[in-house]
Amino acid sequence: MSPRAAWRLEELGFERAYDFAGGKTAWIERGLPTEGTGPFLLVAGQVLRPATATCRPETRAGEVRAELEPGPDSICAVTNDHSIVVGRVRWKDLPEDDDVRVGGFMQLGPATVRPREELRDLVERMRAAGVKAILVTSEEGRLLGVVNRDDGERLVKEREGHSRAAESVT
Repeated sequence: MSPRAAWRLEELGFERAYDFAGGKTAWIERGLPTEGTGPFLLVAGQVLRPATATCRPETRAGEVRAELEPGPDSICAVTNDHSIVVGRVRWKDLPEDDDVRVGGFMQLGPATVRPREELRDLVERMRAAGVKAILVTSEEGRLLGVVNRDDGERLVKEREGHSRAAESVT
């Protein structure tokens, strides 16, 4: 909707009118509701979760250890003061010395995806690479959250089930 149309709706008495400039793909990637039977493209933004752990390069390993859940799939997104992803730390990468700063052992430039990434292909790539979770960023590199492969696989299977059921009805 254009800004003019949003203002006109407000003038007509609508209490909530928004100017959503992102288009249909941006709407879907934010997980906002859609109508109709599709076919709708599943995107990473539909299974986006908040990052469970974040830290800064100057954070000490002991602080990260206290925040992360132990396990091979636990990751901490390393961000700067503007929430731009600059690295990542996996549980298995944590050094024994709790006083070491994250900037000394983090993985620089980790793989990230955008919320509009096609989910089925992303899940397949994650499965092939043995990746359980991937960071999701904006075009500017700002951390938006994490996609867990299990969540993606679940939504893809659910959608395939709905598609097959719809096909058998027709």
